[in-house]
Amino acid sequence: MSDKKETSPALKRSWFQELKGEFSKITWPGKKQLAKEVTVVLVSAILLGCLIVVVDYLLNLGLQYLW
Repeated sequence: MSDKKETSPALKRSWFQELKGEFSKITWPGKKQLAKEVTVVLVSAILLGCLIVVVDYLLNLGLQYLW
């Protein structure tokens, strides 16, 4: 009555072997490249935050002027 699909141990083993094979294809960045990328992300986040603060401040001033 149940439509439960059973997986055999062979299928699970194959899937894990393929997963392990895919993980071996990953090229991880070195420390210098990782540091550069983290720096770019942090600087971008800070600049975007500053831009949002400036736009918010200008909109606040504009709305105060209207009211």
